[in-house]
Amino acid sequence: MAFGRGRGNKRTSTSSYASTITMVIFVALCVFGVWMLSSNSVIPPQITQGSTRAAVAETERSDVSASSNGNDEPEPTKQESDEQQAFEDNPGKLPDDAVKSEDEQRKSAKEKSETTSSKTQTQETQQNNDDKISEEKEKDNGKENQTVQESEEGQMKKVVKEFEKEQKQQRDEDAGTQPKGTQGQEQGQGKEQPDVEQGNKQGQEQDSNTDVTFTDATKQEQPMETGQGETSETSKNEENGQPEEQNSGNEETGQQNEEKTTASEENGKGEKSMKDENGQQEEHTTAEEESGNKEEESTSKDENMEQQEERKDEKKHEQGSEASGFGSGIPKESAESQKSWKSQATESKDEKQRQTSESNTVERIMDGNAWVLCNATAGTDYIPCLDNEEAIMKLRSRRHFEHRERHCPEDPPTCLVPLPEGYKEAIKWPESRDKIWYHNVPHTKLAEVKGHQNWVKVTGEFLTFPGGGTQFIHGALHYIDFLQQSLKNIAWGKRTRVILDVGCGVASFGGFLFERDVIAMSLAPKDEHEAQVQFALERKIPAISAVMGSKRLPFPSRVFDLIHCARCRVPWHNEGGMLLLELNRMLRPGGYFVWSATPVYQKLEEDVQIWKEMSALTKSLCWELVTINKDKLNGIGAAIYQKPATNECYEKRKHNKPPLCKNNDDANAAWYVPLQACMHKVPTNVVERGSKWPVNWPRRLQTPPYWLNSSQMGIYGKPAPRDFTTDYEHWKHVVSKVYMNEIGISWSNVRNVMDMRAVYGGFAAALKDLQVWVMNVVNINSPDTLPIIYERGLFGIYHDWCESFSTYPRSYDLLHADHLFSKLRTRCNLVPVMAEVDRIVRPGGKLIVRDESNVIREVENMLKSLHWDVHLTFSKHQEGILSAQKGFWRPETSQ
Repeated sequence: MAFGRGRGNKRTSTSSYASTITMVIFVALCVFGVWMLSSNSVIPPQITQGSTRAAVAETERSDVSASSNGNDEPEPTKQESDEQQAFEDNPGKLPDDAVKSEDEQRKSAKEKSETTSSKTQTQETQQNNDDKISEEKEKDNGKENQTVQESEEGQMKKVVKEFEKEQKQQRDEDAGTQPKGTQGQEQGQGKEQPDVEQGNKQGQEQDSNTDVTFTDATKQEQPMETGQGETSETSKNEENGQPEEQNSGNEETGQQNEEKTTASEENGKGEKSMKDENGQQEEHTTAEEESGNKEEESTSKDENMEQQEERKDEKKHEQGSEASGFGSGIPKESAESQKSWKSQATESKDEKQRQTSESNTVERIMDGNAWVLCNATAGTDYIPCLDNEEAIMKLRSRRHFEHRERHCPEDPPTCLVPLPEGYKEAIKWPESRDKIWYHNVPHTKLAEVKGHQNWVKVTGEFLTFPGGGTQFIHGALHYIDFLQQSLKNIAWGKRTRVILDVGCGVASFGGFLFERDVIAMSLAPKDEHEAQVQFALERKIPAISAVMGSKRLPFPSRVFDLIHCARCRVPWHNEGGMLLLELNRMLRPGGYFVWSATPVYQKLEEDVQIWKEMSALTKSLCWELVTINKDKLNGIGAAIYQKPATNECYEKRKHNKPPLCKNNDDANAAWYVPLQACMHKVPTNVVERGSKWPVNWPRRLQTPPYWLNSSQMGIYGKPAPRDFTTDYEHWKHVVSKVYMNEIGISWSNVRNVMDMRAVYGGFAAALKDLQVWVMNVVNINSPDTLPIIYERGLFGIYHDWCESFSTYPRSYDLLHADHLFSKLRTRCNLVPVMAEVDRIVRPGGKLIVRDESNVIREVENMLKSLHWDVHLTFSKHQEGILSAQKGFWRPETSQ
């Protein structure tokens, strides 16, 4: 009978009632009792909180209150009753008043009770009997359902108000327990948003708990982060493997299926275990059966997640992820993509082997007292891989400037670099291009030596930069325009976008190229020209500390549109032209080499000899001398060479000197690879990288490179061109929806940015309209995508984060690490990595980390031990995001 469903769909018989009332009374009153109970006293099905929410129709929701049978269970809705057809005795459609609200039912009962007292007596008798059955079942199950009588609006406000208090209780819910006082809230929300709540509950069981921590600076974004918005809720369901269509169809499907489900109330997670085909279930469930049901439920969910993983990723992209974007993410790297992409580690012949860390634990530094100051001769300017005096002293020769190259300590340092006395927060861009605080970089040697050439001057508490250089004492902008006038085809900011400035000095040339929409990788060694690269970085101009010595520079082949050298003291003609051949490797076919040095325009004996040797060398390289022009204002001249775009000249040379490199020589191998006095052929196949010039800037930023083949799988498992576009769209969404507004960063204070694990450069591309530049770092053991980054008009470098980066301390305003640390844990200890992060970020600078939840917690603990201000942490589905800011704290002790 219909009311029997509330007791597990067990069909009652006349014999079950004969034990409590006499057969004569039952037979006499049976007809009246059935009619009254089916009309007014239908016992609601005894299901769990989660399945109750899933079954309530969106358009007709009834208040959850104490039902007529004494169990604190919600009444079924009209839609649920109308669609009920799975009873064994098939009673057909229930009467209309069987789905009335509680108030209407009581009113109807009162009216009918006035008509006949015998009917009421029968109802009370039957009700008492049902109460006994209910009490017995409640005793066996050991469960008590709570009554909720709060309105929809009141419930939502209460959830928002108490969300922050419940953050610490999320782990208890994930373990299957429910904090006291929250059951009623969840029942109320289940009445209002059944599908969403069911998906969220299941997601909490399967994945790590959603854990959000806000500081005062970011609390205003809290409602969005908690998933209150409609878009966020829908996305949560999809990420839990329950698309919206599936949730909305749960009511109809579950009610029409003959295999009725009962909820496991003990775990309180809203999941179902299927009955047998006969629809029969024992009233008393043993603990062993319940345990088995839990295992079946877990297996079923895992299979469901695997089947819907692909659809889930597509839906997240189509719907713009969540409202907040914190839970969004591009798919993880495809294992198959590893077959299609080489890494820098495999390309480099003499890659330096790294030792796996003995342990990834960080307990020893969690108290914040284990950090010590570095006791290095370099002091506040310490660069571990360039100031390794022990390794430098062991060098047999310094002929090729080996002592200026990278020599990293075997054990990466975990000490912290001290701050210069009187250090202040860096001046903002663009004012920083003209002046910086003297105490931040307290070096005066360049001002003393190069002051008359307008490099740098000491002006009170500032170091000022008039914008000049040895070759452009009247300003860099005039010099930049002079080069454009010398060769119109340079086309700054259109054809020419990414350049390499060798021997950059204080990088004024690169600093003023921003006004022409050009970015320059400025390069100079850490040498007797004290702190020239440090000056550049403090001015907020991109630069790295490196030297052209005995090894290749850490850049791919054929990527720079133009290479510039203004009176740089590089002996290009020595060693068979080995250094110039390294420029040839990095220069794009058809690209230009601008050389404005004294041999171009002076007639001193030494200069004449250098010009003669340089002319012979460039001719043997098939470089065409396009023009030699003289700047009367500065009194200097510039020679502009162009690299050939075909192999025709190479094949016509009379002498094979310098020789062509062997066919198996990988021009892209650049990590600790020795220089060779040979040159590589120009690609001739139209689908090879370097056979064509990229489209003009800014169109090249979002255009997939022509040499990305659709038959090649991208990093995230899609055809490479589509993978490129998907990555770009993803980062545009994350940057605009999350990074710009929700993580407590004032972007007006950000200029120098590093993406510690760039893939296609999508993060940097999404920042195009901001006044920032981004150093894209491609890890040596990751797919070699750095050529793609250059192709789209951005720049970057190869690096291994198990070593220190070649830059001065306090260089960057913002570091961004997307799933970097979880990949590093298998290769090196995270403690020295975090010490390196602390070294290169300025006081007041920021760090954004997106990674696995357990890694986020580990990084957060280390940052707190470093006295960083953690603005926000957010974890969901075993993924998380963290935003933190470095302070001025330094330990008092040293090594």
